[in-house]
Amino acid sequence: MSDSRAAIRYAKAILDLAVENKATEAVEKDMRTIVDTISDSTDLKEMLSSPVISGDVKKKVLNEVFKGSHAITDGMIGMLVDNKRVAMLNEVALKYIILNEQLKGNDVAYVTTAVPMDEALEKKVLKHVASITGNEVTVENKVDESIIGGFVLRVGDLQYDASISNKLNNLKREFTNSL
Repeated sequence: MSDSRAAIRYAKAILDLAVENKATEAVEKDMRTIVDTISDSTDLKEMLSSPVISGDVKKKVLNEVFKGSHAITDGMIGMLVDNKRVAMLNEVALKYIILNEQLKGNDVAYVTTAVPMDEALEKKVLKHVASITGNEVTVENKVDESIIGGFVLRVGDLQYDASISNKLNNLKREFTNSL
């Protein structure tokens, strides 16, 4: 939980700096690149979380992978490496995207499902989330078969977990607590 709070603090600081330098869109583009690259590369995920690999090596690799990024993004990567928080890079990037979208009056609804959503279901989710938040909403669908069925909806700091795996875990917890 403290990593999540720390990621939000880092993201807010980066957003404040980007707003001050009128570079929110360029930095958001970099953050989306970071999220896409990390989610596509298991080697990169392992490197970021590895305690064996030195910070200097991580910084060199990240600077090479994200070459051409805005100076604010480069500074964020350096700061995370120096503070030994580089494993949070993906989470900081996600939080930045969410905060920047909220600043623009838009929200991003992250919907995790076991199978890809069809267009009709996506429209229903958009309509429902827009009525709850009062903002324009875009939906990003992530497929994760481990949730078995149902969905997990995240909008900003709110999360609603209606997945089958969550319900099974709750049942398991109830059974073990009642013994």
